[in-house]
Amino acid sequence: MSVAIFPGSFDPVTNGHVDVIEQAAAIFDKVYVVVMVNTAKKYLFKDNERQKLCQAAVKNLPNVEVLLKPDQLTVNVARDLHANVIVRGVRNNTDFLFEQQIAEMNRKMANDISTVLLFTKPENSYVASSIIKEIAQFNGDFNSFLPSEAAKALKEKFS
Repeated sequence: MSVAIFPGSFDPVTNGHVDVIEQAAAIFDKVYVVVMVNTAKKYLFKDNERQKLCQAAVKNLPNVEVLLKPDQLTVNVARDLHANVIVRGVRNNTDFLFEQQIAEMNRKMANDISTVLLFTKPENSYVASSIIKEIAQFNGDFNSFLPSEAAKALKEKFS
């Protein structure tokens, strides 16, 4: 059985994230979406809120499970879940260079775990959670960039 993890902060989960998750679900037998913490980011949603929003966004994908692992290293989570693949989403060349660095660091720590980069659809190539939160803060329309539950939760955060 092929098992992969898709780690991320998902603050909030976007249509771009869902795009990558759907692609991974079509490739791997089991995909764990792992809600984690990036220490360089300040979060709007709490860990459990981010997990619930991800669960709502992927509820129709039977081989996808959303887990919360905020205080762990990605390669350790992969090992614990018996995953030999880390899936990462790429929107543009900036993402590619960043993901290349992370993949090489992960390879040095766990050379038995591969990284697979999946490219988003063009309509998601500019979608970023940080930009969406800025749009929401100033009452802009962000609904088309997020799954419905995430859009609703983000509206509530800024109302």
